Amino acid sequence: MSSVNVTNARKDLYKLVQKVNLTHEPLVITGKDSNAILVGEEDWKSIQETLYLTSIPGMRESIIEGMNTPAEEMSDTLDW
Repeated sequence: MSSVNVTNARKDLYKLVQKVNLTHEPLVITGKDSNAILVGEEDWKSIQETLYLTSIPGMRESIIEGMNTPAEEMSDTLDW
């Protein structure tokens, strides 16, 4: 993961926002006393969705089971 100090981030903020959105690579912004992470909006929404879905009991196992099921074994109808 790339990093930039807060002074340079301030100077190049527009370019950095474009870069993280284009590359989908988070950027560490380092400060004197603490750091922060810059991520693109699309990536942030994806992270939030993943956190939500994995917080539902049994969802992680259901996703893994679905990923391990061969396409020819899948049904065209839904159980719900």
